[in-house]
Amino acid sequence: MHGPSPQPSDRQSLSADDWATAALDAMAAGGLGAVAIEPLARQLGVTKGSFYWHFANRDALIEAALERWEREETDDIMARVGDEQDPYERIVRVFKAANASYRSGRLYLALAAASDRPSIQQVVRRVSERRLSFLLDCYRALGLSEADARRWSTFAYATFMGNLQIRRDVPEAIPENQQFNDYLRLMIQTLIPRVREETPHTPAAESDTTLRAVG
Repeated sequence: MHGPSPQPSDRQSLSADDWATAALDAMAAGGLGAVAIEPLARQLGVTKGSFYWHFANRDALIEAALERWEREETDDIMARVGDEQDPYERIVRVFKAANASYRSGRLYLALAAASDRPSIQQVVRRVSERRLSFLLDCYRALGLSEADARRWSTFAYATFMGNLQIRRDVPEAIPENQQFNDYLRLMIQTLIPRVREETPHTPAAESDTTLRAVG
């Protein structure tokens, strides 16, 4: 059974995407349980009729929110990276984009905590797999072997996930100021290797990786 009929002003003032964005904001602030129709309607300044104009129920809203989140966390981030040809600079852009949003980090953790729900688990897994795949391609482009590229991309992603936990649980450990920029610079220096060019006189065992300094 659907809810009350929406008023004309409700139909015109908000889109389904507006509701999905509000649902994501609620998840970032309070987890999946914070997504509730009446509080969201009050926050958006409309009646519940606006909600039922777009969605049959709360589950439909959560599904739309998950679709939006997946798009934001994969396609949109990769689009911001752009067509940068230098794989080193491409990884730098990914790191900067991934660490730029406090909300994004809290939202990922909130969804990961709710991944006992199969629908959410599938989306979280897809996002993680796409991020890892993109990083793997970047590390391969640096000239690393397949095995080394997998290790470095996993190391980088694991570090990113750890950053999310710290920024949520102990936010003062990574302040939002120049200290954060210094921290980000250190992370970039540590997580992006540069493969030495081998010469005929350099044994393969000696061709380890070195860190590329950040300008």
